[in-house]
Amino acid sequence: MGDGPALPGVFGSLAPVLNDYGYFALGGIVLLEDFGIPVPGETILIAASIYAGAHHLNITAVVVIAFVAAVIGDNIGYAIGRFGGRQLALRAGRYVLLTDKRLARAEHWFDRHGGKIVTVARFIEGLRQLNGIIAGIVMMPWRRFIAFNALGAALWVGVFSALGYLAGNRIDSIYETGSRYSPYALALVALAVLAFIIHTRARRRAHQAVANALADPTPDQPT
Repeated sequence: MGDGPALPGVFGSLAPVLNDYGYFALGGIVLLEDFGIPVPGETILIAASIYAGAHHLNITAVVVIAFVAAVIGDNIGYAIGRFGGRQLALRAGRYVLLTDKRLARAEHWFDRHGGKIVTVARFIEGLRQLNGIIAGIVMMPWRRFIAFNALGAALWVGVFSALGYLAGNRIDSIYETGSRYSPYALALVALAVLAFIIHTRARRRAHQAVANALADPTPDQPT
């Protein structure tokens, strides 16, 4: 295919790959990322959608290929976790910074939330690459996994392909504006997280104080 629009920042590194391999690059990178290989699946989805917005790729093909690759990739991860088990995941995971502690934390989330985690995992860096493997390790039923996995893939592809497609040839100005205001956005996020932590700790202390009072009431004073 011919050269697409100039892509700023991190997207620019993927322009030669898209120019040379187009849909094959999109499908291959998304698939690899979804069973734990550290490649930029989300970034190439946005970049391919920008190309589609500038009429260098077909947006329908981008959406279908990314969706199919995402579902297949996660199912490969599921098979690795299900049949290879925790030890195989940890042996392979040392190359992508998957530690026993991180895996245990993710397993705890899956035990508590199951399908919800599979659905939203695609929007969380780290979980997007590992959710299939972890679902296999904890023996989530495959039919349940694939249903939530397909839902998550549809939402993920829909959101990021729409963002890229609507950007189209306006990506330079959008990227510049985003870069200009990103420090303020990060500061707001940091303040929100700090406020949440303070609020959570305050509630925990209040609950603990109430629990202590109920467990050890002060004896009545003699009249």
